[in-house]
Amino acid sequence: MTYRNFTVETDADGIALVTWDMPDRSMNVFTEEAMRELDSIVDRVTGDTAIKGAVITSGKDTFSGGADITMLQKMLSIFAEEKASDPQKATQKLFETAGYMTGLFRKLETCGKPWVSAINGTCMGGAFELSLACHARVAADSDKVKMALPEVKIGIFPGAGGTQRVPRLTDQQQALQMLTTGQTLTPKKAKSMGLITEIAEPAKLVETAKGLIKNGLSAVQPWDQKGFKLPGGPIYSAAGANLWPPAIAILRRETYGNYPAAAAILKCVYEGLLVPFDTALRIEQRYFTQIMQSREAAAMIRSLFISLQELNKGARRPEGVPETKFRKIGVIGAGFMGAGIAYVTAKAGIPVVLIDRDQAGAEKGKAHSESLMDGAIRKGRATQADKEKLLSLITPSADYADLNGCDLVVEAVFEDSGVKKAATEQAEAVLKPAAVFASNTSTIPITSLAKNSARPKNFVGIHFFSPVDKMMLVEIILGKKTGDKALAVAIDYVRAIRKTPIVVNDTRGFFVNRCVLRYMAEAYKMLIEGVPAPMIENAAKAAGMPVGPLSLNDETAIDLAQKIMKQTIRDLGEKAVDPRQMELVDTMVDKHGRLGRKNGKGFYDYPEKPARKHLWAGLKDLYPQQDADKIDFEELKQRFLFVIALEAARVMEEKIVTDPREADVGSILAFGFAPYTGGVLSYIDGIGVAKFVKIAKKLQKKYGAEFKAPKLLLEMADKGETFYERFNPYAGAEAKKAA
Repeated sequence: MTYRNFTVETDADGIALVTWDMPDRSMNVFTEEAMRELDSIVDRVTGDTAIKGAVITSGKDTFSGGADITMLQKMLSIFAEEKASDPQKATQKLFETAGYMTGLFRKLETCGKPWVSAINGTCMGGAFELSLACHARVAADSDKVKMALPEVKIGIFPGAGGTQRVPRLTDQQQALQMLTTGQTLTPKKAKSMGLITEIAEPAKLVETAKGLIKNGLSAVQPWDQKGFKLPGGPIYSAAGANLWPPAIAILRRETYGNYPAAAAILKCVYEGLLVPFDTALRIEQRYFTQIMQSREAAAMIRSLFISLQELNKGARRPEGVPETKFRKIGVIGAGFMGAGIAYVTAKAGIPVVLIDRDQAGAEKGKAHSESLMDGAIRKGRATQADKEKLLSLITPSADYADLNGCDLVVEAVFEDSGVKKAATEQAEAVLKPAAVFASNTSTIPITSLAKNSARPKNFVGIHFFSPVDKMMLVEIILGKKTGDKALAVAIDYVRAIRKTPIVVNDTRGFFVNRCVLRYMAEAYKMLIEGVPAPMIENAAKAAGMPVGPLSLNDETAIDLAQKIMKQTIRDLGEKAVDPRQMELVDTMVDKHGRLGRKNGKGFYDYPEKPARKHLWAGLKDLYPQQDADKIDFEELKQRFLFVIALEAARVMEEKIVTDPREADVGSILAFGFAPYTGGVLSYIDGIGVAKFVKIAKKLQKKYGAEFKAPKLLLEMADKGETFYERFNPYAGAEAKKAA
């Protein structure tokens, strides 16, 4: 029998080699077709007396990325349609559909013949659950081999036996850590946990796997054998009593109850380990069905998996423009930002010229890359050879003539129009006509900077976030005259350095900074109201933000906030900035010299290690303090999320951002907007636009104009629209398909 996604070859020893190699896909994934074929293969192995056992491996460089997420989307869309007419029947069907993979893997592990998974690369999600269902697992000894059950990161959890097999192979503490964080494991780590059986040389991977079967590998899983005992002891034991209460408290501390899937993992493991294995699988299936119906799962799957993948693949790239293969990139300005851009460029294997005012400055910029590589080597994430290779790609220089031959130049000089003008003119004097010039500016409109260019069609904004090596988002800003080629080159570059591009039209602060400034301004307002600073920070984190607004302001620098506010007043007039907030920032900077983390004192104090940072005690003396017991903590949380979401809605209304995927993904990647919501616009859609507007009006009446809903939202509320309906990112593709 032939299969589309697998091949089966049985050797002279009676061992079947099942090779997973899906045509027309760069990575194997579980589709309905692939699962049906695997089901048939299990039957074939079981029924053929000549087959003693089976090894499953991949014919590609990686093992598998797990389940095809569009399959989950299809499940949810069918459920949504059927729920309207018969909710109980729809839920039962979802339960049964969700359990198909569980049943398949259980069938494999109880078929009476041993299976071994030979893992030759990335093995994620459902693919690792398949491997765990095998009677042994062999991983290639390679840096390319990574194993994980990362589903919690997109709002669901490993629901094909993962929550039951992992804590039966390793101790419960390590199991919970892995499952609730989506932790990625190396072969060495996985073996130390008992999750894989052997580590083999890549060339001997299949041979080693077959050897386990030849040597009498049992076809019965440990948990199916009489007398099986859990690693680390049972739930009701001294070890269990020391683990579970703290585990529940730690999860609450880390998630604030915002992630139902993480809580469901604890329930699955706890309840599942108290009952026989087949009953445990049903418990897992029940919780998985419940989580699949949650708003958080739908939003996170869409934004953090589907939309993120689409943007990373160039969803916003203009059609008909040939892809750029970068031979040489220029970076002007070797300060912290420019040095970081040079580093990520070289890390992507692209030669880069790093220009600064003098050679010493350029050399210092290159030294930043050396420092980052030294850190990676200390952590075991890079080798000395990796470091030498990367540094060989960076050429420090003070001569603009060295930019000759660059496909793209990124200017990252001081945030001053005059300095940027000089850099643009000097670079364009030596660049080939087809080269693209990009400015990494965070405040100055691209259209005004493009006036310095002799070829504004080839001028674009590429806005990085600090630190460049860690931040995954890049804003690409279009000036009024930016052409399709410049946009395409910018997107190609951002993809080449393995970051996520979003496309933004020109405006003050672009998209991200407009939202972030609202977040910090609301914290200023709360301080002025007399809300205790710890409540402000805790409310923001409880709302789902990774960093409190005062801490974030310290990182970006309070004196920078002061400069931005003063420049805004100069450009837009006194009414553009709340005078009380201006006074607060002036007091912090001018009176108390508190600039932020950079000088060791801001809203926080930063003592020498090992002491930890703590809020500055003087904050409570700046304004009369309210009684904390009388402050509505839930309202504080709401204010933070609403003020950001309202600004995002204004950005959509002004057509600064035109694709809701970019607003959602950008808000999460750039400043960590409550990931469980799916992003700023999904947050509004999830609440319901009409209800959101109603709450916003109450907040406006109580706290001011920043909560005023824009006309766009009022109109959407009247029409019962969502952002993904009104600004359907797939409308063009659907129209073409219909035609």
